[in-house]
Amino acid sequence: MSLHLVRSLACFGLILTLLAAAPTAFAEPQVLTDTATLPPVTHDPDAPRKADWLIAPTQQKTAVYRGADPREIVMTNGLVRRTWRIAPNAATVALDNLITGETLLRGVKPEAKLQLNGKDYDVGGLVGQPNYAYLRPEWLNSMTAAADAFQWTGFEIGPTRERFAWKRVRYAADLPWPPPGASLTLHFKAPPASDLDGITVSIHYEMYDGIPLLCKWLTVENHGQKTVRLQKFTSEILAVVEAESAVEDLPCWRRPNLHVESDYAFCGMATSGANRTTRWVADPQYKTQVDYTYGTPCQLESRPPIGPDQLIEPGKTFETFRTFELALDSTERERRGLSLRRMYRTIAPWVTENPTLLHVTSTDPAVVRNAIDQCAEVGFEMVILSFGSGINIEDPSPDNLAKMKQLADYAHQKGVEIGGYSLLASRTISPDADAINPKTGKPGGAVFGNSPCLGSEWGRQYFANLRTFFTATGMNVLEHDGSYPGDVCASTKHPGHRGLDDSQWQQWKMVTDLYKWCRAQGIYLNVPDFYFLTGSTKTAMGYRETNWSLPRAQQIIHARQNIYDGTWEKTPTMGWMFVPLVQYHGGGAAATIEPLSEHLADYEAHLANVFGAGVQACYRGPRLYDTDATKAVVKKWVDFYKKHRAILDSDIIHVRRADGRHLDCWLHVNPQLKTKGLAMVYNPLDHPVSKTLQLPLYYTGLQTTASIRCEEGPPTEYQLDRQYRVELPVTVPASGVTWFLIE
Repeated sequence: MSLHLVRSLACFGLILTLLAAAPTAFAEPQVLTDTATLPPVTHDPDAPRKADWLIAPTQQKTAVYRGADPREIVMTNGLVRRTWRIAPNAATVALDNLITGETLLRGVKPEAKLQLNGKDYDVGGLVGQPNYAYLRPEWLNSMTAAADAFQWTGFEIGPTRERFAWKRVRYAADLPWPPPGASLTLHFKAPPASDLDGITVSIHYEMYDGIPLLCKWLTVENHGQKTVRLQKFTSEILAVVEAESAVEDLPCWRRPNLHVESDYAFCGMATSGANRTTRWVADPQYKTQVDYTYGTPCQLESRPPIGPDQLIEPGKTFETFRTFELALDSTERERRGLSLRRMYRTIAPWVTENPTLLHVTSTDPAVVRNAIDQCAEVGFEMVILSFGSGINIEDPSPDNLAKMKQLADYAHQKGVEIGGYSLLASRTISPDADAINPKTGKPGGAVFGNSPCLGSEWGRQYFANLRTFFTATGMNVLEHDGSYPGDVCASTKHPGHRGLDDSQWQQWKMVTDLYKWCRAQGIYLNVPDFYFLTGSTKTAMGYRETNWSLPRAQQIIHARQNIYDGTWEKTPTMGWMFVPLVQYHGGGAAATIEPLSEHLADYEAHLANVFGAGVQACYRGPRLYDTDATKAVVKKWVDFYKKHRAILDSDIIHVRRADGRHLDCWLHVNPQLKTKGLAMVYNPLDHPVSKTLQLPLYYTGLQTTASIRCEEGPPTEYQLDRQYRVELPVTVPASGVTWFLIE
């Protein structure tokens, strides 16, 4: 669907007011066995939407309904709809993108798969579909339940619930937690002929208001008398309509218009690199597909790479990771990215915490206090005692804790948060503590060469020491390098896991339990991995570290390229950049900004880059300024950022990437603010440039006219063309920057 068509629909009027009441009171959950008490779907689910959900808030709330067939449950928020048939067993029978009208599902699969005590079981599902190219509603009436599958017993509906606590102690966007919506839980019992007496499975779904997004996870409960072993699970299986048909196998297939990821993520600074659970595989039941070898990757499966191989004792419950499924309504890169950024703000709103921070390279109390004083003077909000500073968060000695508490107390008196750096992975502890390679039976061969096993005795003590440190010192920032990158461990002697197959799950649990604890304590988390969905606040925007050893002028162009490239899927607040006040990796005097006053133009260019993007950088050095003139420049850009913080923290529209040859530009947009856009225009050339810039204003929400001011100047009114663009004349000084406020 084109942007013009979507926006043209919006011009016809406001959103149609649809049934918004929840189908039942969210008080005490009640297990239901039929749909009689659910309200019927009374609105037309196929009615075209009259507003763009990325611009105008939707009025319809998420609710659970009785389908046209009383054997069906429908969950919808007006943007996406999932339907289950609950007899003769429960199974998803429809998944629809209501924005585009697409039917995403072409066949019925089990709701989940489990391997228990060495045997595979389906959970729910219906069998007997004659053709997996499409699904006719009348076929469902003749489909049957597999006798050896877990059988549906009832369902519950209720509100969404927070995955873990979020203590709000610093500036962040005013977003609700948990995200409002509704939940549905389907309950299943073990097949009668199995040896799984007392084992039940509950499949949990959440759908959220105002975004075409749902979440799914499983819990396995042991009400029996014997311990059961859960070796493997697949928590989502969807026979999705293929995005591409080809007779021959292709080296790279187009994927369906569905973004899927889980909170079981590690070893990556982007969702594409850190996604460990999403599998697009061939569907062996799809015998009428075009591909001659039946290899079209059109079946979605969400499952861990290994394990989890967990023992569920009587009276205990095992909970899987959570899978999030976002229905996309476009193949256009910017719109897909905006949808993804909206998803992160919805399900991980702490990513909007975006404090200004200084990476101090010393723990000398005099140096640290001076850095804190400077931060307070210019408006920086956070100090991180950086790698190489001498901080040791692992040291629980009274002297260390007392020293760090004194620094924390001083910082907090000045209104500055403080914390420090700890390295987890990519180091060697000892043969007894390191992760054991299953191929060699020895340490080595981990993701970063050598890494400790978090399930070792050392690992247990490490996490205990970190909790002790933050509790005793009152520090409230953790920069956790490594982090846990998903290493497996074949040791059978570590107390935190039994062997290879449970090692990854147990280590992931340990590190994410720490992050959730930090989130509940209000501790800020800088983690160079994609742990956002389990509590982390920021990761690297994405850059090559050695590029900060290049000459200063080259660093500045690289930085704008990195920000431009890094914000297609990240919000500006999710990625940090870097400013090498002192030498970093090399490059000598040509690469560093110290002495700051002698390279003030380069320093200001870095400040304009990051603050103009709403991105925070790690300013690495002992201080922020060395003269009054330097202090004035730093404060100028901090003040600029804080004055326009709401719009600068908002989404970036990618106008023109930096190439060192022409003006480059990005545009912040937020249709919910009074200032609906802020365009930053940079000139990399050694002479002034004047030209007419075409600004795409669709996502500002403006329709016909825009009032635009150059910096703090008077407003000028511009007419939007039929593609919601304006022709904006700009003049940017040599090696300079200017900005425009759009209302």
